Amino acid sequence: MRSHEIDYEIIGDDMQVVEVELDPTETVIAEAGAMNWMDDGISFEVKMGDGSEANQGFMGKIFGAGKRLLTGEALFMTHFTNRGHSKKKIAFAAPYPGSIVALDLAQLPYGEFTCQKDSFLCAAMGTKVDITFNQKIGTGFFGGEGFILQKLEGDGKAFIHAGGTIVKKELNNEVLKVDTGCLVGFTAGIDYSIEKAGNLKSMVFGGEGLFLAILKGTGTVYLQSLPFSRLANRIIGSAPNLGGKRQGEGSVLGTLGNILDGD
Repeated sequence: MRSHEIDYEIIGDDMQVVEVELDPTETVIAEAGAMNWMDDGISFEVKMGDGSEANQGFMGKIFGAGKRLLTGEALFMTHFTNRGHSKKKIAFAAPYPGSIVALDLAQLPYGEFTCQKDSFLCAAMGTKVDITFNQKIGTGFFGGEGFILQKLEGDGKAFIHAGGTIVKKELNNEVLKVDTGCLVGFTAGIDYSIEKAGNLKSMVFGGEGLFLAILKGTGTVYLQSLPFSRLANRIIGSAPNLGGKRQGEGSVLGTLGNILDGD
């Protein structure tokens, strides 16, 4: 195997954590800030890139890091390595409520999985984590979350996270229309594009967004029930200090009640 062979356990139901078990010298890579806890004996190092190409030159690393920076991702990734003489555990969790999906890239077509750019959580050392752009012009202008995607490549374990409940769909030369924010990722064999969501009236007053993601082909698609953007909009809309309104709670005294409550 090109990737390190790691063991894992997913803990919890609605706000999950993945605990990875590392043998001596094994390494797991993760996005910055994803780690929750780890055993003594695990060291970590921030590096430019995922480490999948050991012989990659300096300019190649700069180019890869530049792509991540331009798309809003962190410039560096964190590499956690077991420096001890026995098995050690380390845990990672998503930055918002949701679920974690374990992917065995060796079992997927071509060892590839394409996902939303903020879905990747962690993976075994040897997994290539790259940014990919949808080439279709409509997706480029209107795709929103779906325009910039991440591609995971390798033959080891990788973990992605999503908001709310995760739904797995198997397409057999079929078409699936999805809100762009509800798409988590898909395997090779799925063609991805964007189209208008109905007529002008539906687009303006329908409340479902202006465009839909169209998934065609044969493969596996993962969907999420609660994109973080929706959750954030509801929170902001209900926050009085940010111009929102109270939603079903609070003192009948209004502003005076806020003061008395310490708000």
